[in-house]
Amino acid sequence: MQKYAQILDLVRERNPLIHQITNYVTVNDCANMTICFGAAPVMSHAPEDVVDMIKIAGALVLNIGTLDEKQIEGMLAAANEAKKCGIPIVLDPVGAGATLYRTQTAERFMNEFPLAVVKGNAGEIGTLAGVSAMVRGVDSGNISGEPKEIARSLAKEYGCTVVISGAEDIISDGKRIAGVLNGMPIMGKISGTGCMASAVCGACAAVSNPMDGCITAMAALGIAGEEAAKTAKGPGSFKPAFFDAVASLTSEQFIKAARISEYQ
Repeated sequence: MQKYAQILDLVRERNPLIHQITNYVTVNDCANMTICFGAAPVMSHAPEDVVDMIKIAGALVLNIGTLDEKQIEGMLAAANEAKKCGIPIVLDPVGAGATLYRTQTAERFMNEFPLAVVKGNAGEIGTLAGVSAMVRGVDSGNISGEPKEIARSLAKEYGCTVVISGAEDIISDGKRIAGVLNGMPIMGKISGTGCMASAVCGACAAVSNPMDGCITAMAALGIAGEEAAKTAKGPGSFKPAFFDAVASLTSEQFIKAARISEYQ
């Protein structure tokens, strides 16, 4: 657990700038979560602005939750510059599988850019992997196949790290497979926890390899969720407690509470 805890400390030490083009439902939460985790957010999406911003960023996070053509234009401009600069790109394919527009947009980014991370729920990742999957709006449904092998296969195909969020988060870089069991069901009762996780994956990928970074990110948020749930009376009180728990999370606490498994 020590190497993952060190990534948490490294984010706070380096305070990397994480450029996020994300959905307007959760943009404020993603910005605040980035700060609580120890990184710095910038939420610019204008094509005229993103190229210069990317040049000083540590990672780029693209979230297609509230997609439109203007946003795609900004994402493409940012991704092209990130590719030139060698900056890690995190894609959150929100709702892929629910509509053709979302699915084709996610596939476009996967095919045109060297993504560092693709993070989604089982339905979204299953859709992109070409297996039978059900997505209702932006929520995950059933998936046919073994999630660990689906994650590994997709990661290997695209040369990236794949994260499937769920009761057990599955992370693979095409070779290694890890599972993270930290977290609480109440985390799914507020909007944006998945978007916030993608932001934190970006923060960790800015200071480490994407595989270890994503394991750190998912475990850290899960531990914070467990801590926040101890005092929360419901979703309304859970959310601020969750932010507080992330901000106060220590490497010692991480080492003690993380439930991370490595699979063959």
